[in-house]
Amino acid sequence: MAASVEVKFFNSFLLKKVSNSSFTPVWNGSTGVPSGLNGSYPVVGTTDVDGDWAIEEARIRGGYNNTSTGYGAKAYLVEEEPAGYRRFNALIYSGIFNSRTGINNTNVFSTAQDIEKATDPANGSIQRLYAEDTNLFIFQESKTSRALIDKDAIYSAEGGGAVTSSNLVIGVIQPIPGKYGISQNPESFAVYGYNKYFSDKNNNVIMKLSGSQLTEISQLGMRDYFRDELNELNLGGGQGRVVGGWDIYNDQYIISTQQNNVGQTTIAYNTVTFDEGVQGWTSFFNYNPDQILSIRNNLYTATSDGLYKHYSNNVPRAQFYGVNNNSTITVIFNPEPLKSKTFSTVSYEGSNGWEISSINSDNTGKDTNGNNISYANSFDSILSINSYYGGEYVINPTGGAVVPRASYNATLGTYDPNLIRYHAGFNRKENCYVANLINNSAPNSGEIIFGNEISGVKGYYTTATFSTDNVTDVGGAKTLFSVGTKFDSNNGY
Repeated sequence: MAASVEVKFFNSFLLKKVSNSSFTPVWNGSTGVPSGLNGSYPVVGTTDVDGDWAIEEARIRGGYNNTSTGYGAKAYLVEEEPAGYRRFNALIYSGIFNSRTGINNTNVFSTAQDIEKATDPANGSIQRLYAEDTNLFIFQESKTSRALIDKDAIYSAEGGGAVTSSNLVIGVIQPIPGKYGISQNPESFAVYGYNKYFSDKNNNVIMKLSGSQLTEISQLGMRDYFRDELNELNLGGGQGRVVGGWDIYNDQYIISTQQNNVGQTTIAYNTVTFDEGVQGWTSFFNYNPDQILSIRNNLYTATSDGLYKHYSNNVPRAQFYGVNNNSTITVIFNPEPLKSKTFSTVSYEGSNGWEISSINSDNTGKDTNGNNISYANSFDSILSINSYYGGEYVINPTGGAVVPRASYNATLGTYDPNLIRYHAGFNRKENCYVANLINNSAPNSGEIIFGNEISGVKGYYTTATFSTDNVTDVGGAKTLFSVGTKFDSNNGY
C-alpha cells in the first residue's frame, strides 16, 4: 500500500557537491570549509560518489518554524568565479592602521573602492618595492616605475600633466625612461640617500637610479666583467644570487655575484665595490655574504655562521669570517708600447711587507702547425720576489751557511743576531724598495742564454702582482703609494 505526503513548507538550504575522496564541499574549484573543522558542512555518507552532496540549512537544527540564522557579516563575497589566481604585476592595499586611535583596518579590502594598481605585465613580475617620501618605486623584471602616494596626476587634452592632492593611497604609475629592471634578483637592491643600486641580469648590467634617472654604472671600466659574470650566474644548474648592500663606513656599494652550482659544496663568487667618489669600481674582496647591512656607521654582513662586523680593530686586516687573506694589487708596466723592452728592476714606495707573487711579460701569440696549436714563444716570467723583511738573511759565522730570518732563533739562539743583514728580494734604498729582476722563464728558440742567466724580463709590457706577506706586521695597515720599473729598449725587437 502506497502513501503520499504533501509537503507544505520548505526550509531554506544550500545544496553543495562534495569531493570524491575527502567528502569536502566543492563548487567551481573552491573547497569551502575543511571537513575536519567544527562547524563544517554536513556530509551525506554514501558509496555512490555521484550522490555525495552536502546540505547547509538556514534553520537552527532544521526544525519547522525554528529560528532562522542570518547571514551576518561575512569576510568574503561569492563571485561568479571564486577560484584564486595570482596577479604578479599588480598592487593592492587595505584599510588604514593607526595605533594611536585604535584603528586597524589592515584586513579590510573593499571592492567598492579603487584599491588596485597594475603595471604592464609584459615587463614581468614585481620583484621589489621601495617607498621614498611621497613616491613608491616599483621594480619589475624588465622595467622600473614610480607610483605617486597620496596624490595623483591630472593630464590635460594637450598631454601636459599636473600633480594634485588625492585620497588615493597609490596614484598613477609613471614609468621611468629606460628598459631596465631588477630581473629576479631583488636581493641586489641597496639605497643610500637618493641613490638606489641594483643589478639587471637580463641586460647583464649594474644600474643606479637617482631621482628619476637611470645610469648604467657597470660601464665604468667593468662592462665586460659584469657581462660575463651575470650571464654565467645560473649556469651551475641552480638559481644564482646577486647580493647587494651599502657600506656606510666607506660610502661604497657592495655587490656579490654567487653561482649556485648544484651538487657542489662550494659556491663560486666574486665580491666587488663601487665608489661614488671616484666613479669607479675599486676593490675585490674575499668574503661571500648572505646579507649586507649598515647600522650606525658600521658595516655588517651575515652568513650561515653568524653576523660579522667589518672594519673592526679587534681582528687582523683582510680577515673575513675567521680566515686571513693577503691583499693583492696588480699593475701593468707599459711604457713606449710600440717598442720591445727588457725590464731590469722593479720598485715601489710604501710600507714594508709587500712582495711580488709573479711578473709576466706579454704572450707572443700562437702558431698553427698542422693540427697542433702552440705558442710561438713562451713569455718571460719571474716566480716571486720576497719582501724586505720576509727575504732577510744572515751568514752564519760558524760554517758560513745562509740562515733565513725564520731560522734565527733555532740556528743562532736569538731572534736578533748581531750580524750584517742581507735581503734576498726587495732592498731598501732612500726610503724606496727596489729589487732586480732575475729571469725564470724556459728557453726559447734562437736564444743563446736564458733563464737565470738573463737579468730582466723581455716584452712589450709586463704584469706585476704585489701581495702582502705573511711575516711583516700581520694584520696591520700596509700602504702602496707608487710603483716603477727600469727598462732598456731592445731596438724594436
